[in-house]
Amino acid sequence: MKKTFLACVLGLTLMGTSCLGPNKWFNAVHDWNSKATDSKWGNEAIFFFVGSWVGSIALWGDYVISNSIEFWSGDAAPDAKAK
Repeated sequence: MKKTFLACVLGLTLMGTSCLGPNKWFNAVHDWNSKATDSKWGNEAIFFFVGSWVGSIALWGDYVISNSIEFWSGDAAPDAKAK
């Protein structure tokens, strides 16, 4: 029980290191999902069955990879340099 609690506390500490950034991967998924069809019900169905877990993975990737690189290096993430 102690190890599980310690792992949760460590995970929350690492996730809360203020690596706030533009969340480009998540925003790309969100923008795609909002324009996938002309129907709001179609977009909702896509979000419900696919977009929710893809968006979660993209947001996790933003937090752990993209935004952390930007925070620790002081540079924009690799995909941000394309602009």
